[in-house]
Amino acid sequence: MQIQEPNTPDNKQNGFHHPFWQLAFRSFFLTGALFAATAIALWAAMLAGLITLPQPILPAVLWHSHEMIFGFAALIAVGFIMTAVQTWTGLPSITGLPVAALLLLWICIRILVFTNTHTTIIAALIMSLLWWAAIVFTFTRIIFSAGNVRNYLFVPMLMALATLNAATLVLSLMGEHLIALHLIRSAVLLFTLLIGVVGGRVIPFFTARGANIDAQTPMIWAEKIQLPLTVTCLVVFITSHFELLPFSPAILLIVTGSVHLIRMKPWSSLSTFTMPLLWSLHSAYAFMGLGLIALGLSYYIDTLLFSNALHLITLGAIGLMILAMISRVSLGHTGRKLNVKPQITAAFICLVGATLLRFTLTLTGHAFIGWALSTALWVASFTIFFFIYWPVLSAPRQ
Repeated sequence: MQIQEPNTPDNKQNGFHHPFWQLAFRSFFLTGALFAATAIALWAAMLAGLITLPQPILPAVLWHSHEMIFGFAALIAVGFIMTAVQTWTGLPSITGLPVAALLLLWICIRILVFTNTHTTIIAALIMSLLWWAAIVFTFTRIIFSAGNVRNYLFVPMLMALATLNAATLVLSLMGEHLIALHLIRSAVLLFTLLIGVVGGRVIPFFTARGANIDAQTPMIWAEKIQLPLTVTCLVVFITSHFELLPFSPAILLIVTGSVHLIRMKPWSSLSTFTMPLLWSLHSAYAFMGLGLIALGLSYYIDTLLFSNALHLITLGAIGLMILAMISRVSLGHTGRKLNVKPQITAAFICLVGATLLRFTLTLTGHAFIGWALSTALWVASFTIFFFIYWPVLSAPRQ
């Protein structure tokens, strides 16, 4: 998968021709990182009783879950995909005013959801549908115009995220908070599908080039089954909340996580320890496999809470994969050398620490300490990214 930005001209420096608006990745990555830090800081303040949401349409836990998946993670994923599609197809993607309009719409949705009244949630639902419709339509038009069959699978993924986003808000308006939470958790599993596809393509490629080693032969059986297995796991998990199935999702979750870990065997992970842009990607993928296994085990082990296991994925897989990818992609897309500053390495370490502390301290009965420490480390990680990469993403391509 190519991720280098084509030579998009950045010569004009004013208005929507400013480099900040050139392709979706610049403004989406910076805004997403700032929101990641801000939203978690607000969540910590809610847990500490310092602030409360204005109205109870979305309870605090639903606000937190919804905003981190459909706000933060979705914005970053869309920023990546809507930029990469230009390289995949050779056709121009959105830039300038359309990028600014989509970002403004996204910001309005965040404000409306936080305001959290019946009227504002309805408005957020309508705006979310418009936002997703614009994304899906634009991406589909480009990918189908080019006949880029290899990446058609991103269309149903985007549509599924849009559907889960809308359904979550509708159910919240109906007072069906448990079902809404289940669908947000389902969206987390949908992100593991996205990570499996994108990570499985780029991590071995980046490793072979970055570590200067020969590309290893992939495990064909694992490559073939990981996608249908993850899709099956997702469908069974969603269905299990509504229908009494002859089996629980537990075994599927454990098997799926194990396959992802086995898939990593030829990727030469041990050769990446001195290269932050590589070990961060490998660590994130490993957290995904471990998180899926932990989710499955939570069905059998009372002390292993489902929500705790889920944070191995949300912090360690989604969070770290996002931080690692945007740190690398931002350099590549702007024509800079793939060398990160020590502060970014520290940000990666902070996020690994946040994941491990959140999981282990909660597991051992020290949940509040785990939440506090992981929150601080998460906020630090994305704050570091924002300030280090602002000069990169707001400046012309080199």
